[in-house]
Amino acid sequence: MLRVSRYVRKALRKEVPKPINGVILIWNLTNRCNLYCKHCYASANQNKREELSLDEIKRISDELKEEGVRFVIISGGEPLLREDIYDIAKILKDKGFKTYLSTNGILIKEDNVKEIKESFDYVGISVDGNPEVHDLFRGKRGAFRESVRALELCLSEGIRTGLRFTLTELTKDSLDYVFTLVEDLEIPKIYISHIVFAGRGKRLGGVEKEEYKGVVKRILERALSYVEKGKEIEVVTGNNECDGVLLYKLFSERYPEYGEYLYEGLKNWGGNSAGERLVNIDHRGNVKPDPFFPLILGNLRERSFKEIWNSNGILSKLRERPRKLKGRCSECPYLEVCNGNSRARAYFAYGDLFEEDPLCYL
Repeated sequence: MLRVSRYVRKALRKEVPKPINGVILIWNLTNRCNLYCKHCYASANQNKREELSLDEIKRISDELKEEGVRFVIISGGEPLLREDIYDIAKILKDKGFKTYLSTNGILIKEDNVKEIKESFDYVGISVDGNPEVHDLFRGKRGAFRESVRALELCLSEGIRTGLRFTLTELTKDSLDYVFTLVEDLEIPKIYISHIVFAGRGKRLGGVEKEEYKGVVKRILERALSYVEKGKEIEVVTGNNECDGVLLYKLFSERYPEYGEYLYEGLKNWGGNSAGERLVNIDHRGNVKPDPFFPLILGNLRERSFKEIWNSNGILSKLRERPRKLKGRCSECPYLEVCNGNSRARAYFAYGDLFEEDPLCYL
């Protein structure tokens, strides 16, 4: 993910951020969900079978710590549907992991918000547009109202809270609405995720490239204006790392004397880190470089995390710098910034993990 506001602030102080220290795990603890979202990469449903047990999660957590995992984003499905979710969070926190909850917010209520505060270092709640768009996108009437209420509850309890928004052809026209919502509720962070065509997301189309570039430009310009006005709203984007290149171009036009600091920071960030500083475990214990990846590296019921994480040929190729990519990526002068973007999107478009990303709008 690209922490847009942080990198801009650092560059304006002539500082270069260091690369992240440690591996980020996105752990899909369940495939059960109380919604039916159009973009769901997990194709979540009501099936509880095959979920990792609490004992298995405890064993795996020991292995993760040994291999440098420091941050655990707990996701699903809807992770709050797991009856033992707070026991899981305690296991992780006791081992020193930073715990982040990714949720639709519908199950956050007055009677559990304090327990959520104790269990998670950060809570991200999804809102994908105005009430009509969000409810249609999420498959439930009234979902918008419940998710916004969850945001208000978490903020009132003093929980580090952010709004999550998925950018698709169906939600793009609600972007200004969502930014206004963030400002009005004084939400300190907005995370904008680009669509990856996995699971039910395969049914969605992409935004036409010039329009897509214009939408991203509006996001980045909003982030720049927040920094310039001293607003404490963090803008973060994910799943399309050429955002970093566009950010550099826009920033350099405004602040040419600071452009080199931003560029060095973006090189340290390094773009797409799937299989390197990012890993995914699904509810069955399958390990993948990211949640959208079309291939499984191994299963934690059969092999240790250490063995899977250190002995796979695909991982070696993903960790090459620069990655050996095809198409436009092979000659792109900014490959050191974006690292080729999503390998999952390349695979779904061309059947080749190392082709160009079809959603590169540059």
